[in-house]
Amino acid sequence: MTEMRPRATGHPGYGETHPRVPHTARAARSLARTACANWAIPKDTAEVAALLLVELVSNAVRHGQGPVVRLRVDRTAADRVLVAVTDHAPHCVPEMQDPDPLALSGRGLCIVEQMSERWGYELIGPTAQRSAKRVWAEIAVDVSAS
Repeated sequence: MTEMRPRATGHPGYGETHPRVPHTARAARSLARTACANWAIPKDTAEVAALLLVELVSNAVRHGQGPVVRLRVDRTAADRVLVAVTDHAPHCVPEMQDPDPLALSGRGLCIVEQMSERWGYELIGPTAQRSAKRVWAEIAVDVSAS
């Protein structure tokens, strides 16, 4: 079930919780595309948002912990979209790598770095030890094309 919450920008934010399994990437792609379509964001920008969210989900599936991940797509400003994935591995923080050119994996954060305006992570949770982390990426929206 997709959760929608109003944001200060006047645009709803979208969130879903899914199992921490590879096929959650499909749900992530759909959530990003749906949110961007509802905001009348150009299709090419929506595809970038979808790609970024899928990369973040893939990292959470591979390196995270816990049975579920939380997906978020927010329009933080008229010209910004933020995608985020929360998992329950606060001690496994994302690190950029220089992947072997012959490796079949290890390029996810390189893609996120190249395709986003900025990205990062934050530790979240109810205790001082933190119980989860949220990895996010933000992209620019050409509001003149909307």
